[in-house]
Amino acid sequence: MSREVLMVVVAYLLGSIPSALIFVRMAGKGDVRKIGSGNVGATNAMRAAGWKAALPVMVVDVGKGVVAVLLMRWLTPAPEWHAAAGLAAILGHCFPVWLGFVGGKGMATAGGIFLVLAWLPALAAAALWFVLLVLGRRVSLASVLATAAFPLLLLLISKPPQPVILCAVAAAAVIIFRHRSNLVRLVKGTEPRIGEKHTA
Repeated sequence: MSREVLMVVVAYLLGSIPSALIFVRMAGKGDVRKIGSGNVGATNAMRAAGWKAALPVMVVDVGKGVVAVLLMRWLTPAPEWHAAAGLAAILGHCFPVWLGFVGGKGMATAGGIFLVLAWLPALAAAALWFVLLVLGRRVSLASVLATAAFPLLLLLISKPPQPVILCAVAAAAVIIFRHRSNLVRLVKGTEPRIGEKHTA
């Protein structure tokens, strides 16, 4: 096994750290998977235990993406391996081995990855997410639309290596797939807005 392949495995394991589960339990609120949407991410951590749990979850989840790519950059200058490490971290977050391959939805970890790989398009996508959140007050809708727009923003704003573009497309596909239950609720009109109780 090459060092690069080993680092991809490390990136997956980094991504799979279940920060929401850890911080919600530390806050004394139990298993985040049994609260609200059941998702292992910052939004559900906020529902379960408030900002004091959600903020460190967000920081750790972003940090997982940042560290995964920086470690690979330290090992090799090849962009294809940077992209592979980033995608592995997202897959680790969404499908963690420790939780039966059912994890979070990947937004924060993807944000950390692309802050390293393509920081300006990443900031543009974050700004778009914020505007959509303010207008629609639904985290899931803002996340799906900003994720879908990101590969286009990447092409319009910067000229990244092809592996980074492919990573962005693959990451968007994974994140949107992980939001499929939210998309069903959005179509039905039952997806909660910020501040509303999650009933499904």
